[in-house]
Order: sequence, then C-alpha cells, then structure tokens
Amino acid sequence: MHPIESSARAATQPAARSTTAPAAVAAQRLEHQEDSPWHTGAACRRDEAGLFFAPSKEPTAARLSREEQAKQVCARCPVLLECREHALAQPEPYGVWGGLTAAERRVVLARRRRREAELRIPTARRIAG
Repeated sequence: MHPIESSARAATQPAARSTTAPAAVAAQRLEHQEDSPWHTGAACRRDEAGLFFAPSKEPTAARLSREEQAKQVCARCPVLLECREHALAQPEPYGVWGGLTAAERRVVLARRRRREAELRIPTARRIAG
C-alpha cells in the first residue's frame, strides 16, 4: 500500500461493479472528488508501498525495474497530476510520486526555479533601465 494515507486501508478495497448509467457514475465521481482528498482516488492505494519506495541498499538494476513498475501504475492513475504537484510542492524527497522519481522531481524543480528566475530578470532590467 502506498503511504499517502496508510490509516485509510479499509477505504481502498475494490467496490462491487456498478450497473449505474455512465452519466450518473460521472456525477458520483465528481461529488466524491469534491468531498474527498485527491489521494483517495489514487491507483497506488491498491498496490504495495514497496513498489514506490526503495528498500535500503537496493541494487541499481532492481531499483530501475521497481521504479518502472511504479510508473506503470502511475500512468493509469486518475490523479497523476495532483499527485505530482503535491510531491513537487512538499517536496517529497523519496519514492515515485506522480510518475516521477525523486531525482526526476529535483530536475523539474530546478527547471521551474530557472524559468522563474529568467522571467524576473527582464522585469528587473526594465525597471533599472
């Protein structure tokens, strides 16, 4: 189980297959999303946390394989973007979040900081000039 919210294990049990009309299902999902935190709909809640977080002294080949498996879970997740933004905003230092490893998130954050700095420089030059 992914440790987004480990105390809510019971809420992660698969629901019975619904025969409700698609429009009603969509409305129920929207209502549920407004009342619940984003992570309640995360695909990783049905998988083992070990897939998303490295054990100590994990060999490189095993780590890369595990991370790829975790990213495959993320790829089918309906809250991938919310998860990714959460991990970037915190920032989460470990594990696969939103389809990105910790190293990949560091690259994204560095690019964002660089882009923000580049946007501030022209403004500062206009004021000074």
